[in-house]
Amino acid sequence: MGLLTSVAVRAAAAATWASRKAGRGNGGMIGGLVAQVIDPKLMERLGDGRPCVVVTGTNGKSTTTRMLAEAVRTLGTVATNDGGDNMDAGVISALLAGRSADRLVLEVDELHVPGIAAKLDCNVLVLLNLSRDQLDRVGEINKIERVLREYVQAHPDLTVIANCDDVQVTSAAWDCPNVVWVAAGVGFTGDSTSCPRTGGPVVRTEKADGSPDWYAVKPLPDGSEFRRPTPTWTIGPEGITDPAGEVLPLDLKIPGNANRGNATQAVAAAVALGVPEKDAVAAAERVDNVAGRYSTVEFEGREVHLLLAKNPAGWQEALSMVDRSADGLVIAVNGQVADGQDLSWLWDVRFENFEGIKVVAAGERSADLAVRIGYAGVEHETVPDALAALRACPRGRVEVLANYTAFRDLKKALDRAGDRTTGTATDTDGAAS
Repeated sequence: MGLLTSVAVRAAAAATWASRKAGRGNGGMIGGLVAQVIDPKLMERLGDGRPCVVVTGTNGKSTTTRMLAEAVRTLGTVATNDGGDNMDAGVISALLAGRSADRLVLEVDELHVPGIAAKLDCNVLVLLNLSRDQLDRVGEINKIERVLREYVQAHPDLTVIANCDDVQVTSAAWDCPNVVWVAAGVGFTGDSTSCPRTGGPVVRTEKADGSPDWYAVKPLPDGSEFRRPTPTWTIGPEGITDPAGEVLPLDLKIPGNANRGNATQAVAAAVALGVPEKDAVAAAERVDNVAGRYSTVEFEGREVHLLLAKNPAGWQEALSMVDRSADGLVIAVNGQVADGQDLSWLWDVRFENFEGIKVVAAGERSADLAVRIGYAGVEHETVPDALAALRACPRGRVEVLANYTAFRDLKKALDRAGDRTTGTATDTDGAAS
């Protein structure tokens, strides 16, 4: 390393240590921020031409990246940002921590893909899904689609693993000569009612064999049809169907149909990188939680099951994972910068059908949430403090569904509560939290 890079690396290590010592977090951002200011070319230097795969999309980035990194480790060492810090500073911190790794497996925020992927000379890009997320930060979803489409068009040697069930993703990957189409499914279609390339309506239908299909009513400028591509990888009830038509059984430890789709794209990307199919599936099956998501924590006689959701598509999927037979449900919503301060999307989410379960609205924006679920006909109590909201639930099994900072703050509060009582809060789905 040159002198400037060496100074940047040392400064990053000091900033990371100070952040952890002060209890401000794991230092996944501050170290990278400091290092980038000292050496603006640090990301390229740390990349050093190593094979690189980038995972992006509105939802599922962290889970898919975790599965993919686990699979790629069967080939050698991996540098990855498993803490979810997916902008420039977080990626730099991951590269600093994995300077000696053989390969890079990184989740990247959608808007930051062109800058980061270009600096690291990305070989494989995984496109999961695209829908509304934090309108006050990233704007309308068509803007994200155009950003990704332009990057793909500018890098014809790139291999793209794309979800053909998502209209926006299909548009972004449409012109790629090296695209692997995956039928990963899509649960929320509210942001794909019109074609991102022509503006005309998109019609969703089924093929004669019952498989999903969609097409744009208006033809593309060259007269061709914009229609759901034929996938080479598909997820179904029995498992993953590979390009040869073989069904690979899939038994995940984490819940939800969306995660089965994420696993399918992780397996397809791993195979593109040289991982044997069965090794890739086994790796996806080993993942039992992602930064505490999907974990279960013991708290004062309650088994607290934690779920994270950040936008309408993610909330709709997470709500489908809620165990309606649980004794209580806490829904916690904040409106900080990291969440997006515009919470109008609450009205795009279906909160109905929670009869027979104690529901508590929590978080800094619990009042907004309470109005929404009140209109949904859900009987509930409003308790802004998340720990107090848990205590308002009966002892037994309690489901918690929270957005980003509400999830983060509750996890920290549970950790502190566990430290005061038993020395740790027991995470029964994974390592101690």
